[in-house]
Amino acid sequence: MAATAVVPGLGSCDFSDLREIKKQLLSVAERSRERGLQHSGKWASELAFALDPLPLSELPAAPALTEEDARDLDAYTLAKSYFDLKEYDRAAYFLRGCKSQKAYFLYMYSRYLSGEKKKDDETVDSLGPLEKGQVKNEALRELRVELSKKHKAQELDGFGLYLYGVVLRKLDLVKEAIDVFVEAAHVLPLHWGAWLELCNLITDKEMLKCLSLPDTWMKEFFLAHIYTELQLIEEALQKYQSLIDAGFSKSTYIISQIAVAYHNIRDIDKALSIFNELRKQDPYRIENMDTFSNLLYVRSMKPELSYLAHNLCEIDKYRVETCCVIGNYYSLRSQHEKAALYFQRALKLNPRYLGAWTLMGHEYMEMKNTSAAIQAYRHAIEVNKRDYRAWYGLGQTYEILKMPFYCLYYYRRAHQLRPNDSRMLVALGECYEKLNQLVEAKKCYWRAYAVGDVEKMALVKLAKLHEQLNESEQAAQCYIKYIQDIYSCGEIVEHLEVSTAFRYLAQYYFKCKLWDEASACAQKCCAFNDTREEGKALLRQILQLRNQGETSSTEISAPFFLPAALSSNNTPTRRVSPLNLSSVTP
Repeated sequence: MAATAVVPGLGSCDFSDLREIKKQLLSVAERSRERGLQHSGKWASELAFALDPLPLSELPAAPALTEEDARDLDAYTLAKSYFDLKEYDRAAYFLRGCKSQKAYFLYMYSRYLSGEKKKDDETVDSLGPLEKGQVKNEALRELRVELSKKHKAQELDGFGLYLYGVVLRKLDLVKEAIDVFVEAAHVLPLHWGAWLELCNLITDKEMLKCLSLPDTWMKEFFLAHIYTELQLIEEALQKYQSLIDAGFSKSTYIISQIAVAYHNIRDIDKALSIFNELRKQDPYRIENMDTFSNLLYVRSMKPELSYLAHNLCEIDKYRVETCCVIGNYYSLRSQHEKAALYFQRALKLNPRYLGAWTLMGHEYMEMKNTSAAIQAYRHAIEVNKRDYRAWYGLGQTYEILKMPFYCLYYYRRAHQLRPNDSRMLVALGECYEKLNQLVEAKKCYWRAYAVGDVEKMALVKLAKLHEQLNESEQAAQCYIKYIQDIYSCGEIVEHLEVSTAFRYLAQYYFKCKLWDEASACAQKCCAFNDTREEGKALLRQILQLRNQGETSSTEISAPFFLPAALSSNNTPTRRVSPLNLSSVTP
């Protein structure tokens, strides 16, 4: 049988036979561990643990040894012990000339990891994590040549194809790498590592649709993961829910992925709740805890973040995630130098850890070190071009440097990755304003309002833009919408721009000779320190004009009224219809 034969029993996305799925997971976990692929083995083991135990009679049997396996057994056993102790060159030396698939994979993988280790050591020792090192893994080209010959001769199994794909990706041969990872997924669909590598190379939904993927139950896990990565959160949550319904409700992997998905759409309460539940189920878990710490940081939950940092330190202080959690803790305490130090420590442990690069960029921004921030964000983008936070961070750094054209480019990239994130749209609008492209700025602010303005600033910015253009009716409309939103969502009325809105509306209604509405807004102005005197002055003017017999205007068309709930005399409110957004979408 050819080395590229497809594993039987994986021909559909059917989850009806969970016992068979568990057997497959236990089998691939063992095969992964035999080849030193610890992360893939752990993933399969965690998933298998979430399913019901198998009786003794149904446990998967050990795979039968071939003649080649038997011949290479002594060399493999010795080399594997060296490999486990990270003596990669030594392991490769004793595996030279081995012919069996398992021993050959370990031989090539040892050479690959040896090159990676030397590259990382040289990078950290000579250049430091922020320098743009030209250090390469010297083994890659040789490995590519050897694996390419095996690939052409169809002598690579699923694991061999995976390693060949990794080598191609490291050499920036992305198209070839994708083809090889797809082939690996067809040959050995149970190997999660190949799916994960493929996920890291897909940049958009269109690219995903073009792939010819095997129709197996593993594909469902892959799609859920890639949807999360591509910020298609609704689709991701649907996939994860269907996996839970299929029988994986106890899977801590799925629970953590759902928490990450809610983190990505900024549903902070939901994400915190799921992470807390996850901590109860798996108290020694370290994966994704840096994401959990991001949520605690955003909510300024200092005691909880302190407890998490101390807890992870006790478990493993030299894990990347632990360093990031401690960094977030120091950042929340405004000790930005210490925070940056811990993010640097994380990057010494893993120079390709995306979260640490982005967070370090944020810290350098806080320290006003824009050149270091730019370097950090650029490294984050090199690791993952889909990281909207890095693009957004670059936009902010160039904004500080007063380079609006650069800002525009980076904010656009961030917006493409997060089309429904109002912060990206508001930032884009501000950029267009600085470049005097006011029509584009209006579109961005309207779109930000339409998708759900997180910071409640889009309408204010739009109103000020209309003010600037002497479009008083549109400005008044925006301020009214803004006030309605602030009061309807029950926020504190001392919101930064509420007094500005009331002041403008009071003046607007005064000009329109609508004394009741002007008076109601002026009274509201008196509640704020910065507009109190203007409000009192306007009330005196209105009283004076009324005493002189001035009546409310009936000639001036002013279809804007203060919301009834805010008006002192309960003036009937005419609901202002929003503008048609379809024509102004950026």
